[in-house]
Amino acid sequence: MTGPEVAAVEARERAQLDRRVRRLRGDRTPIPLVGRTVIVVDDGIATGSTAWAACMVARARGASRVILAVPVGSVEAAASLRRAADEVICLHTPARFFAIGEWYDDFSQVSDEEVTALLGKAAGVSTGSDCAEPGPAEIVVDAGGVRLPGSLVIPDRALGLVIFAHGSGSSRRSPRNQFVAAALNRVGLGTLLVDLLTADEELSRAYVFNIAMLAGRLAGITRWLGGLPAAATLPFGYFGASTGAAAALWAAAASPRPPVAAVVSRGGRPDLVGRRLALVQVPTLLIVGGADEVVLGLNRQAQEKLRCENHLAVIPAATHLFEEPGALEQVADLAGDWFTRHFIPVSPQ
Repeated sequence: MTGPEVAAVEARERAQLDRRVRRLRGDRTPIPLVGRTVIVVDDGIATGSTAWAACMVARARGASRVILAVPVGSVEAAASLRRAADEVICLHTPARFFAIGEWYDDFSQVSDEEVTALLGKAAGVSTGSDCAEPGPAEIVVDAGGVRLPGSLVIPDRALGLVIFAHGSGSSRRSPRNQFVAAALNRVGLGTLLVDLLTADEELSRAYVFNIAMLAGRLAGITRWLGGLPAAATLPFGYFGASTGAAAALWAAAASPRPPVAAVVSRGGRPDLVGRRLALVQVPTLLIVGGADEVVLGLNRQAQEKLRCENHLAVIPAATHLFEEPGALEQVADLAGDWFTRHFIPVSPQ
């Protein structure tokens, strides 16, 4: 990147950081750290970059001692962070470490509203609500005769309802999909995060990559939702990730009933849909990370085959899981805009 390009990115990120600080902290001044012992707590360390930055900020603000405390982390990250903190307390460092979320039964993302309420409560300031937002309803979905677990949220005066289809190796507990779902809820969209496979089926790659079967399950879930009184007048959409995006496009091409109004693919595999891509008539948004070169190429090829309204949004420097700072926020913003633009209330049948 050139100097001006770097400066432009820095200015944009600083502006976003300032907005986030104002939202979370309000007009409260930062607590002075000079001469104090600071304990940095994280939910886990994979690469350790976030924890490293937090420790460096504490030192820069004059902390005399910095302690990092985490429940789980990779061996390599825990070792490297001993250069950033005076003491690292990590309860578990498994030899095979892939992701923080696999060590939690519930790895739900904390919303900005929850953080704001907790910070205000700690400071003795009323935030207008002393309790967290109600969580999703844990339900059992009928997917054409197969009973599957799901998490459903339908806000008051919802604009529509988005059904999430996760990728292989993930579940409805995916922190990335939960993050995006929470963001969609905040703009008035209902969400259903659902597992398309049973617990036994998830152990077999024959099921995980059976896109036709996954699409059939998704169509069955759509029919089941259409029969719920709370969802009868809501337009539906699909949000798919990886192989889940292929299932969403396959199902959309088959014209499910009730029909879906929009599809969003995050790091999707539209190549797995084959010739059916040309049958998709639903407005489709393809979101891909700029650093996810193979998948980006597959999505560019797929876009040439789509005959519906479509757009390819590339998030610069983002990798396949959109783990870079701000990347998932951009995914949520793009998805929210796409769905709200294409959702039109429907009349009950």
